[in-house]
Amino acid sequence: MAILKPFKGLRPPKAIAHLVAARPYDVLNSDEARKEAEGNPYSLLHITKPEIDLPLGTDEHAPEVYEKAAENFCKFRENGWLVPDNKELLYIYAQTMEGRTQYGIVGCAGVDDYLNGIIKKHELTRKDKEEDRMKHVRVTNANMEPVFFTYPAVAEIDQIVENIVKTREPEYDFTAADGFGHHFWVIDDEATIRRIVELFARIPYTYVADGHHRTAAAALVGAEKRKNNPHHKGDEEYNYFMAVHFPDNQLRIIDYNRVVKDLNGLSPEEFLHRLNIHFEVKEKGSQPFKPTHLHEFSMYLGGKWYSMEAKPGTYDDNDPIGVLDVTILSRLVLDEILGIKDLRTDKRIDFVGGIRGLGELQRRVDSGEMAVAFALWPVSMKQLIDIADTGNIMPPKTTWFEPKLRSGLVVHTLD
Repeated sequence: MAILKPFKGLRPPKAIAHLVAARPYDVLNSDEARKEAEGNPYSLLHITKPEIDLPLGTDEHAPEVYEKAAENFCKFRENGWLVPDNKELLYIYAQTMEGRTQYGIVGCAGVDDYLNGIIKKHELTRKDKEEDRMKHVRVTNANMEPVFFTYPAVAEIDQIVENIVKTREPEYDFTAADGFGHHFWVIDDEATIRRIVELFARIPYTYVADGHHRTAAAALVGAEKRKNNPHHKGDEEYNYFMAVHFPDNQLRIIDYNRVVKDLNGLSPEEFLHRLNIHFEVKEKGSQPFKPTHLHEFSMYLGGKWYSMEAKPGTYDDNDPIGVLDVTILSRLVLDEILGIKDLRTDKRIDFVGGIRGLGELQRRVDSGEMAVAFALWPVSMKQLIDIADTGNIMPPKTTWFEPKLRSGLVVHTLD
């Protein structure tokens, strides 16, 4: 059963919370982070992307980058930009996008739950990315950014959250530059905290929605600290890591699309001919065309949009992996026709989150940078949970959750 543990958060004063709050480290490259934090000394990007405070061109994995993260974290605490709560608490973090609000509970998940499979995964992680985040956790001795979890919705938890949200003013409440709203409440009533923890203890599994590398890094550093502590008791703070837990019925996954640099030596006509073996391909004109249902794809090639409907027999709706449109596209187009065997390492393919819109796919092809683009029908929450429950792993870059959690509203220290 799932562990949820209150913790003494480090939080920004209300007046600067909107300035501290930053997008996650992995949705920005170094140049974008530098630009986003420009003129804002409070931005958490100074800790999560500390290369922005070093000379241009500094390797983001250089030792001095991690040292800068630790230095900046100390500075934030000394300056009173991150202040510790005086007792263990839970928090509510809500996000509003396009009129929809989702409400998550911020608390600590258990390292043992990750190691024992109570926290379920649906994506493979890369060792280099794990090690990068592990170094960051080691040097700061903190979970600077929360991970994004989901769990099977529990009516009583929903009711508790609703009562708090309706009767109390949020501690933080702001709209970020991208138009998404962020709202944050502190749960300080001990009976309420106790009840939420009890209700979570009845939940059989929780699921990593977004942040597989941060989750792995946090859990592995916890296990490492345990091994290196001859006086380990099991209740140390490093046995836990910070997560925002959202009920599954409030979340929406959006599409995660693909662009490819070349047609593997084929002409556009030859490529279309090959596609017709497994797909019903129809020209849709010059205006962006979005898939309308599972097993329909859209493609942009040579200034035109096409619909591609996978033919019966090319997929298995009873196979939790085989039913996914990313699997169909990977197997029948990317691998069989375009010769892309490994989505995680092949430099000929790139991935575009659906939040950027179909116009971004068209732009990258029209610029000549890419030869063809594919837009996919998004994975459902049910598919994600089915895959995690059956011990399967999704192909890379399958799910895109939006809005992203802002980092910096609360930090969890491991001491």
